[in-house]
Amino acid sequence: MKELTCIGCPRGCTLKIERDGDGWSVTGNTCPRGREFAVSEMTAPRRTICSTVRTSFPGAPVLPVRVSADIPKDRIFDVMDALKTVTVSERIGRAGKSDFCYDEYFKSNL
Repeated sequence: MKELTCIGCPRGCTLKIERDGDGWSVTGNTCPRGREFAVSEMTAPRRTICSTVRTSFPGAPVLPVRVSADIPKDRIFDVMDALKTVTVSERIGRAGKSDFCYDEYFKSNL
């Protein structure tokens, strides 16, 4: 049995999860997202990343960035290493997929 703190909603339930035959037995969740989180955490954990990238602008030496979707937990350091190589040198306006797509950058550079 493993004990987890759920991050599926603001409640932060203490979950207990264990293998139950071909599936999983989850207790302690007060909403369905708790079960989904626990099973995902045991089978294929994913995380989101918020970080910064360098710019060539003296008034704003770094810009905040965030992945557009959760990534596999074992790829966090790959993404962070890729972020270290990014330097924004053109003003791209407000973030939006039509301006600059980090997904496409990382697919081609990881």
